[in-house]
Formats: sequence, structure tokens, C-alpha cells
Amino acid sequence: MKKIVLHACCAPCASYPIKKLILDNYKPVVFFYNPNIFPYKEYKIRKDELKLYCQKNDIEFYEDDYNIKEFYRLTKGFEAEPEKGARCAICFNLRLKRTAEFALKNNIEYFTTTLSVSPHKDFNMILEQGKIIENEIGIKFLEYNFKKQDGFKISRQIAKENNMYFQQYCGCEFSIRRNK
Repeated sequence: MKKIVLHACCAPCASYPIKKLILDNYKPVVFFYNPNIFPYKEYKIRKDELKLYCQKNDIEFYEDDYNIKEFYRLTKGFEAEPEKGARCAICFNLRLKRTAEFALKNNIEYFTTTLSVSPHKDFNMILEQGKIIENEIGIKFLEYNFKKQDGFKISRQIAKENNMYFQQYCGCEFSIRRNK
């Protein structure tokens, strides 16, 4: 079984991808790096829920620093962008780059992300950013579109069965404003 670093945004979105990767003969190492999540209370709820799910399922879990200032610095001028817009590409790049750097540092040759399980995310944008990072860092981005074959529906079902917290927005402050 080959290790793969799985960038994860929350427990519900990670549930199906973890199962799928294991079925595909990978050993997922969950990496939580989401400096976009606002407010910090929401960040902590998502992190703690994911950490608990990983513990229950004997999955390695790592987290990186919460640095929302970096997210704001990189997305300055893109605050009004819609969901699936240019701000999202910047955010994906930020999180996937840190994931690939973690993989490189830990001698893991693959990385991917749970972001593709959401119907609210543009898979082609995620893929484009993953390939940019792959070329930059030298770690192979595996092109998993986890929403295929009812992945989103299955992840929601797993989350419900495990009584997981369901967030009501993507994570960033700007997506909260869009949902009001």
C-alpha cells in the first residue's frame, strides 16, 4: 500500500475519499491546512471533527498552522469573486502547495484533495492547481474527482451515520457573505 497525502477541509468531505483511497490500495495520510476558514471557532470545529474521525478509523492526521493573514494577503482584491471564481483558484493553490510540501518533507510521492467531492467546487480548477503544484514541487497530484459515482452523496451518508458536524458554507469569510 502506497502512502498518499490527502488534503482535507473537513470530516464530512474526507469520509468518502478516505474509503475510496483505501479501496484503491493507498494509505491516506490526512493533512489539514485550511487558513481560509473563518472564524477561528469554525476552523477549530472542523479540525477537531476531522481529527476525531481519523482517530476512530486509524488514519494518520496532521495539521499545519492556521494563518488566515496569508489567505487574506493572497486573495486581496478578489474578495467579491463568486464561488468557483479566481479567489477559489488562489485558495486551492495555497492549500495544495502546502500539502505537496508536506508530502515532499515526509517522502510521500502522491497527494490529492477532498475538495473535489463537493459539487460547489470546480474540479477542473482543482485539477489545474494540482498540476501546477505537481510541476513546481515534484510530487505527483492524483486526479481524483471524488464527487463521481455519488461520492458527495456517500460522504454525506457516512457523515450522518457518524453524527458529524455539517458546515453551512465553504469556509472563507467571503463565502459566508454570499450565503446570507
